[in-house]
Amino acid sequence: MDALAFDLKSLTLTTGEGAHVTHNQRHRGLQLIARDLASLGYKLPSMRSIKPKHISALVESWKAAGLSTGTIKNRMSWVRYWATKARKTSVLPRNNSDLGVPRRQLSGIDKARTASAEQLAKLPAEWMRLAVRLQMAFGLRLEESLKFRPGTADQGTYVALQASWCKGGRARAIPLVHDRQRDLLQQIHDVAGGGSLVPTGMTYKQARDAIENATWGAEIRNMHGHRHWYAQWRYQALMGAPCPAAGGKAYANMTLAERRADHRVRLQVSRELGHNRVGITDAYLGARSAAKGKRHE
Repeated sequence: MDALAFDLKSLTLTTGEGAHVTHNQRHRGLQLIARDLASLGYKLPSMRSIKPKHISALVESWKAAGLSTGTIKNRMSWVRYWATKARKTSVLPRNNSDLGVPRRQLSGIDKARTASAEQLAKLPAEWMRLAVRLQMAFGLRLEESLKFRPGTADQGTYVALQASWCKGGRARAIPLVHDRQRDLLQQIHDVAGGGSLVPTGMTYKQARDAIENATWGAEIRNMHGHRHWYAQWRYQALMGAPCPAAGGKAYANMTLAERRADHRVRLQVSRELGHNRVGITDAYLGARSAAKGKRHE
């Protein structure tokens, strides 16, 4: 292990930020990047030695290897984490596009999904059914649903997601706005008590593997689509009209007042999903202009 790889390993072992899966992916990703730099002939004496030329060389090598835009953007997120911790953010351009990384293409297909009562009934355990319902009711990722602890999260008028449950270690609050959300929380209190939805005697990984196998058997595909459904439901509740992805008015046809309202609503939805930026909502709610019609950061 060279000096850079050692520094990056120490960084990920000591910070421990983010959910377990995120932390492990970041650790593996940074080690891969250290090996890539070494193979390109760069022997960095420490993680603070990173320079713009190193980042450019990495991106060019990834593009030459035929990696997808999504893969390159994921790797760049690890580089940005590294640069932030090393207090070297000045070596990075603000946008990946400045490095020649194209924006991802959106398919234009509505990806919102719900699990029907019949599908839920096919799941063999109550904790599984509650985890899937949590995704739809609050827009949670699967990991967040499984690690959800009602005794900690339930704050009466909102749920508070802890950083260790969330992707990127970004804690967030999601408002309770419907009686069905409150009813679901009570059911989770009854099942999980002071713990999470991961059953006693089972690890998180075992629980995740079990629910992924069970949902597939119940014909519940693409659970990430539950977040899309939540985003669209919240948009309509806040905007008073469906989003473009759900058949609502296209951004190009909105009045100035509607566009301003659209921006405010998208920012709120983005925060509830744990993204904190409007741009990502194009993927969930539909594009905001012809120029962005098939793209998002």
